[in-house]
Order: sequence, then structure tokens, then C-alpha cells
Amino acid sequence: MSEANGTAGIDGMTFGEALAELEQIVADLESGALELEESLERYERGVALLRACRAKLEAAEQKVTMLIGELEDNGVPE
Repeated sequence: MSEANGTAGIDGMTFGEALAELEQIVADLESGALELEESLERYERGVALLRACRAKLEAAEQKVTMLIGELEDNGVPE
């Protein structure tokens, strides 16, 4: 991997792209066809992708909460 912890390019990915790659990594690991070293690299990349997905979900949740708050402040019911 080109960056430490397999994080190359993750910051620029959309949630959908990161999730799709994570699903592929899980399938690859479950297949049992990878060598140990490659399995470890793929697992490490998967952990980085999972963290990125969680961060994007948390950011989206905060944005929704903020927007709901704005609606309530303006007297618009949920």
C-alpha cells in the first residue's frame, strides 16, 4: 500500500464508493484465496474504510439534526 494503514485515496471517496470497496474486501477475505500478507493488507484497508464510512455517517447525522433544529426554530413541525 502506498500510504500507512492502507488509507490511500479514502478521503476523496464517496460513502458509496467506500462501502462498495469494503464489501469487496469482505468478500475477498471470506473467499480464503488470499495469502496471509495480502489478507492483512486488505483487512487493514477495510478497517480504514470502515472508519471513513462511520465518519461520513456521523457527519450526515449531525447535518440532519442541525436541519431539523432549523425547521423547529422556524416553527415548521417535523
